[in-house]
Amino acid sequence: MPLIDKLFAAAAVLTALGLPAAHAQALPDLAGREIVAVTENAYVPLNFTDPATGEGVGLEYDLFNEIAKRLNAQVKWELSSWDVMIQSVRDGQFDIGMDGITINDERKELVDFSDSYLTSQQLMLVRADETRFADAAGFAADGDLLVGAQAGTTNFYVAVYSVLDGDESNPRIKLFDTFGTSVQALQSGDVDTVLMDQTSANGYIGANPGAFKVVGEALGTEDFGFIFTPGSDLVAPVNAALRQIKADGTMDALEQKWFYDYNAAQ
Repeated sequence: MPLIDKLFAAAAVLTALGLPAAHAQALPDLAGREIVAVTENAYVPLNFTDPATGEGVGLEYDLFNEIAKRLNAQVKWELSSWDVMIQSVRDGQFDIGMDGITINDERKELVDFSDSYLTSQQLMLVRADETRFADAAGFAADGDLLVGAQAGTTNFYVAVYSVLDGDESNPRIKLFDTFGTSVQALQSGDVDTVLMDQTSANGYIGANPGAFKVVGEALGTEDFGFIFTPGSDLVAPVNAALRQIKADGTMDALEQKWFYDYNAAQ
């Protein structure tokens, strides 16, 4: 039996004996293995470029670096645009991908997913002085209003099917190459709303005091996961480390750092 399987079998036995989860969770040792991880660096506060240092930072960086540390692995970080990321991981160019990627059945046909590491809700981010609409219905009723999105993202599909009329070619949807440029377009007045998860909305509001706010009710709930090349032997070890990180309070500390403390510092 491979070492990883033996470790998980031992953990299962301990759990069956009623021992605490912290003792039951024996993490595999990846013996210094290099894991090539890819992100976009354009999704505040999950992954983005620190303006002070030029380095990639964010919750996903901290979280996966911690996972790798606990598994005795080394991370090689790479960057990719969103539109090719999933296919690149599927093809094996990268071992793991992350970019606030929503777990859904369509993507499960292309890549393997980790367990969810974050649950969030879709919200409408608008300029702080916006008074023309206060919810999705008010936005949809005014044909002059525009929404910014990236094609193929959860935000794009929520804009199409939860806010507008279900027509993916609706001219009221303005497409951008990156998530960050869609927010810049909102700030400059080129679009009137951008849909994003709750955590990122908090990030942009905190990093730009007085520039943005959210309106209306949440438009849906989504779970984020890491993606892997199909059949990857990294899925089980990463999930085991992720469970441990959630159980021991590390995940709570990372959320506090990136969703509250970092924003306040800005």
